[in-house]
Amino acid sequence: MTQKTMVIDLDRCIGCFACEVACKQENNVALGVYYNKVLSIGPMGKFPDIKQYFLPSICQCCKDAPCVKVCPTGATYRTDDGQILVNKEKCIGCKMCMAACPYGARSYNADTNVVEKCTLCQHLQAVGEKPACVKVCCAKARFFGDIDDPESDVSKAIAAAGPENVHSLPDSGNHPTVRYILHKKTGDWQSNPPKML
Repeated sequence: MTQKTMVIDLDRCIGCFACEVACKQENNVALGVYYNKVLSIGPMGKFPDIKQYFLPSICQCCKDAPCVKVCPTGATYRTDDGQILVNKEKCIGCKMCMAACPYGARSYNADTNVVEKCTLCQHLQAVGEKPACVKVCCAKARFFGDIDDPESDVSKAIAAAGPENVHSLPDSGNHPTVRYILHKKTGDWQSNPPKML
């Protein structure tokens, strides 16, 4: 089976927001709308022992995506390689998928009356390139690929980090596939981080 997703190394992420900017530029994302949003977690602790990390939040490419289940028109769908997309021609702007997403990873575009989200830059994947956010990450904190392929960049990053340092956003039965690497030296993983929006 194939499951394309992203792994983000929070030990490396410096909160520069280049991924946010690249996403907006590459996908022509409207002001006030985010497919990718960097959240600040912390600071935690007491001076001088303070920790903080940055959490880039995107669509979690859930294996059992609630947004797909509730879409009345089939506009939100899961591809054969595990990515969640929106067919804008079928979307009626009902926002049921927005309500169903536990991570706030969807936005409503009032100009077009459709719901939008991260596509992992399908148009770039189609020509053999990585998503824009991965390409511009100056800290090399983002990895993209098939998590079911042990030779992929994402699988190698997870293996190198060790299971105790690999985290995911809360799972309420939807099985998110995006993984975050965070060692204790950088910060204490917050099991219930704020939503994207």
